[in-house]
Amino acid sequence: MADLDLNLLVALDALLREGSVARAADRLGLSAPAMSRTLTRIRTALGDPVLVRAGRGLVPTPRALALQEQVRAVVRDATALLAPGTPTAPEQLTRTLTLRVNDGVIPLLGTALHQRARAEAPGLTLRFVAEGLEDVESLRDGEVDLDIGVQGALGPEIRVQRLGEESFMCLVGRASPLARGRLTLERFALAEHIGVSRRGKLRTPLDDVLEQHGHSRRVTAVVPNMLAAAALVAGADAVTTVNGAFARAAAQLMPVKARPVPLPLPRVTVAQAWHPRFDRDPAHVWLRRTVKALCDAPVFGATP
Repeated sequence: MADLDLNLLVALDALLREGSVARAADRLGLSAPAMSRTLTRIRTALGDPVLVRAGRGLVPTPRALALQEQVRAVVRDATALLAPGTPTAPEQLTRTLTLRVNDGVIPLLGTALHQRARAEAPGLTLRFVAEGLEDVESLRDGEVDLDIGVQGALGPEIRVQRLGEESFMCLVGRASPLARGRLTLERFALAEHIGVSRRGKLRTPLDDVLEQHGHSRRVTAVVPNMLAAAALVAGADAVTTVNGAFARAAAQLMPVKARPVPLPLPRVTVAQAWHPRFDRDPAHVWLRRTVKALCDAPVFGATP
């Protein structure tokens, strides 16, 4: 990599991460033609095609795959070394912070966090990215600054801070008969259900709990996120089961009503996770402290 300057290494890193000239250009704020010219320079310097056509996409060559981790490490270390001194006052911070969350976080916590950032740290940009591949590597390399949600095994070096516990609630359309009268277990089980699953699963742990109580349910649609589920039940005689914070926020924003689930469902623990290299980064410290303070507020319903 002796013939590659830092700018070309940054571009190579973006190309290998995205596997697309257009997406790499967007990532770096360049035009697609400019990124194509940069790719040509990289190919010349390495004496390797780097990315080759495979169907409608591009795939890295064996040489590019062998260099990928080394390039990523060099870019990360160089960026940290060359970064200017970071101001510590929130109002002086200028940075983009990436938060990985599910869609249920944004209507309540996301809205409050955005408002707080505008008031206290207007130079910050909050970039919310959807859950998907919850890998530790994205925290390690700074692709994701903060992961908020139910945390699995993240490795011993990842910092994890508990934010609280969340229960589940039902959402039904305000015009639906399910919005009136007592929502008994029998009514709940007999209703049409809108399932929420990023992978399109028809069966969830809710079905196991229902069967333990002698009931089953009919799922008439499965959507990838809670916002879509709320939109469907808003205009249908159906019910969906979502986390309580989202249900309360959705009931304020959409023609839906939040109702208790007539089943003893276990609560889930929500936490924020980050890599320790950001422990003392002023922008990151502000972000973590603000998220924790907001989650501790009574409106969020978190249990300390």
